[in-house]
Amino acid sequence: MKESSKKYTDSGIEIKEVYNASDLPKAPSTGGDLGEAPGSFPFTRGIQADMYRGKLWTMRQYAGFSTAEESNMRYHYLLSQGVMGLSVAFDLPTQIGYDSDHPLAEGEVGKVGVAIDSIEDMETLFNGIKLEDVSTSMTINATGFILLAFYVALAKKQGADLKKITGTIQNDILKEYAARGTYIYPPKPSMRIITDIFEWCSSEVPKWNTISISGYHIREAGSTAVQEIAFTLSNGKAYVQAALEKGLDINIFGKRLSFFFNAHNNLFEEAAKFRAARRMWAKMMKDMGATDPKAMMLRFHTQTGGSTLTAQQPLNNISRVTIQTLAAVLGGTQSLHTNGYDEALSLPTEEAVRIALRTQQIAAFESGVADTVDPLAGSYFVESLTNEVEAEAWKLIQKIDAMGGSVSAIEQGFIQNEIARSAYEYQRKIETGEKIIVGVNKFQLQNEQVMPAFKIDDSIRKVQAEKLKSLRKRRNPAKCDNLLQSLNDKASGGENIMPVVVEAVENYCTLGEIADTLREIFGEYK
Repeated sequence: MKESSKKYTDSGIEIKEVYNASDLPKAPSTGGDLGEAPGSFPFTRGIQADMYRGKLWTMRQYAGFSTAEESNMRYHYLLSQGVMGLSVAFDLPTQIGYDSDHPLAEGEVGKVGVAIDSIEDMETLFNGIKLEDVSTSMTINATGFILLAFYVALAKKQGADLKKITGTIQNDILKEYAARGTYIYPPKPSMRIITDIFEWCSSEVPKWNTISISGYHIREAGSTAVQEIAFTLSNGKAYVQAALEKGLDINIFGKRLSFFFNAHNNLFEEAAKFRAARRMWAKMMKDMGATDPKAMMLRFHTQTGGSTLTAQQPLNNISRVTIQTLAAVLGGTQSLHTNGYDEALSLPTEEAVRIALRTQQIAAFESGVADTVDPLAGSYFVESLTNEVEAEAWKLIQKIDAMGGSVSAIEQGFIQNEIARSAYEYQRKIETGEKIIVGVNKFQLQNEQVMPAFKIDDSIRKVQAEKLKSLRKRRNPAKCDNLLQSLNDKASGGENIMPVVVEAVENYCTLGEIADTLREIFGEYK
C-alpha cells in the first residue's frame, strides 16, 4: 500500500484496508477477551446482561444559566419533553468558590452556568421538583462538597429519604489541574476532601455517585481518544488508592464511582474506546483488591464533543451530534447528554436543546441500536481496534505509574504536556488540510447566515448580590461564625468535614464563606 493512502484514527492507530478473523488476538494485559457474556467480567460487552433491552440509557440535558429562577424554568421544560435526569451547569464563580458579590466574580455571574450562592438558590433551582423523583448530575469539582451539602440539605427540607436520593457530583479535581483549571486548593487537601465525601456518602447517601471521573475535559483540551481513557483511568486509580489509604472498603465505595467520557466523530474508534475502558477498569479494580463484580464495573455518562462543534454552518452540528450519539450508545453508555447545534456560538437556545434531546429519542426508539446488546461485538475491525486502543492506553498508564501515579505525573507536567502536544498536532492537520472539517477548511459558504445567539445580561450579578445582602441580614450571624470556626477546626484536625458543611449550609452560610474558610487552612493552588 502506498504511504499516502494509509489511514489512521485520531489517536494515530493505523486502519487496515480490510480486517479478517486473524485480526482478533487476545486482549492485552487482561487475561480475558469479551468475557462469557455481557454483564460478566471484564464487562467488555456491557455492564448489564440485557443493557438497553432492560432499561434505556438515562437521557440528560446539561443546563444551567443566569439565575436559579431562569434555570428552573428550563428544567421544567426539559422534564416536560422527556428528559429522564437533570444535569446542572454552574457559573465560574460557583465553581471556584466565590459568592456572586465577590470582586473576582464580576463579569462571570450566571454566564456559563447558574449562580448558586446559598441553600436559598438551590431551593429556587429545584422549585416544584421532588429530589426523590429525579436523578441529578452536578458538574462541579473544587466546590463539589458544598453543592452536595446544598442538595442534601434541600432534600431534607423536602422530607426526602436520603437513602433514596440518586445522582452524581463530578468531584474530579485531578483533571482540573491537568486540563480544565477550576481548582482552588492544592492536590493533597483536595484529595482529602474527596475521600471525606466517599466516606460520608457511603453511610448517609448510599445511592449517590460520589465522583464522576472525567475524561470529557481532558478530551476537550485536545487529547486523543487513547489519552482520554489512559489519563482518566489513571486518575481513577489515584482516587481509589487515596480511599484505600483512608481505610475505606473498595467493594463499597467502588460501586459508587462513575466516569464521564467524551464522544467525538470517529464512530468506530469512539465505540472501541468505551469497550476498552470497561475492560481496563475491571482489571485495575481487581488488581487493587475488589472482589465484588459491581465494584469492578465501569459505569459512565457520555457527552457529545463540544470541541467538535463549529461556528461555521452550525446546523451541520446536528449530524455530528447524531454520529456521536451512536458512538456512545454502541459503546454502552449508561447516560447521555447531546449538545445543541449552536453551542459553538453561545449557550444553547431552547430550540437547539429540543433537537439535541430528540436526537437521543430517535436513536432510542427508531434506529434499532438499542434492540440487542453490544451490536458491534465480533466485528473484525471493532474488536481489533478495541484491543489496539487498550494496548496503547496501557503504555501511557505504565509511564504514569513509573512516575508515581497521576498526582506526580500532573505535578511534573507530563499529562498536561501530552495533551498540549496532541492538541497542537490536531490543529496543524486542520490548517494543512490533512484533516477535513466540513464547512471549516472544506465546503465553505461565501455568505453564511448569522445565527441568533443566547445572551446573559450582566445585571444578573446585581440580582444575586441583593439576594446575598438580604440573606445575611436574616440569618443568625453568631451561629454562622460558630459553624465556620467548627469547619476550620475539623479541617485542621483531620476530621471528616461533611457533617459540619451540611449544618453550615442549613444555617445559611454561603458557598464563598465555606470555600474561604478552607482557603485559610489549605491555601490555594498556584
